[in-house]
Amino acid sequence: MDAVDLVLRKYDGRPHRRVTGRLLGEDEFGTWIGTPRGTMVRYSYGLRRLSWTRSDSVRLIPRDAWWMAMFSAEPSRSEIYCDVTTPVRRTGPAEFTVIDLDIDLIRFHDRRVVIDDEDEFAAHRVRFGYPDEVVTAATGAATELHAALTGDTEPFAGHYRKWLARAAAAGRRRPRLR
Repeated sequence: MDAVDLVLRKYDGRPHRRVTGRLLGEDEFGTWIGTPRGTMVRYSYGLRRLSWTRSDSVRLIPRDAWWMAMFSAEPSRSEIYCDVTTPVRRTGPAEFTVIDLDIDLIRFHDRRVVIDDEDEFAAHRVRFGYPDEVVTAATGAATELHAALTGDTEPFAGHYRKWLARAAAAGRRRPRLR
C-alpha cells in the first residue's frame, strides 16, 4: 500500500490539516485512505501542531463531491465525521488536496447526527468572500450528507466497514510511532 498525503486548506489558501495515510483502493464511492491508530496528523492552527490518531480510521475521498468522510472504530467518539469541502484535486502523485469549508457533520456511535461549525461557515463566508456557487454547493452537500447519515444510505450504512478492517490490518503490519 502506497503512502499518500491528504492536505486540507482553508479558502484563503492557508494550511489547515495534513495527514499521511495508506492508499487502500478505489470503488464506486471513491478513493479510500487508511489511517490506522497512531497515524500522525499535522495541524496548522492554534496551539496544537501534532496529534496521533487514537483509533483506526478510513477516509473516503469521493469523486466530484463537496465533502469527504472519515469512518472510525471505537474508542473514537464519532463513528463518521464528514467535512464539507471543495471537490478533491490530485495535487501530486501521492497527494490529494481539498479546501475545508468549515461545516462538519458527525454521526456518533449512538446514531445521533449533528451539524457542526455552521457559525464558522457563516463567518468565513463573509471574511473570505465565498462566491454564491460555493455557498450553494456547500449547503447542498451538508443537506445531502445529513439525509444520508440519518437514512443509513451507503457508503454510510456499513460499506465502509470492509475498508476500515483493511486500515486496521495495515496498522498491525507497521510499527507505531510515538
